[in-house]
Amino acid sequence: MSAEESLNNAEDLLARLEAARARLEQTQDPEEAMEILQELAEVAKQVEAELQRAKRAAETEAATPINPDAAAD
Repeated sequence: MSAEESLNNAEDLLARLEAARARLEQTQDPEEAMEILQELAEVAKQVEAELQRAKRAAETEAATPINPDAAAD
């Protein structure tokens, strides 16, 4: 997976985080609030993992030498 793909996935996850946060603000039900908080924690972990993947991919892409013959295609 490329760094760009990982960053796109992280953006999607951040949108999910924002939606869950908005639901949390709206709820008055303590049980629902706990469920949303658990969801927020899980999605936050997924965001962190995706950002780490993006970082590793970017480092790998930066370390990969550019083949001038490949650019001529």
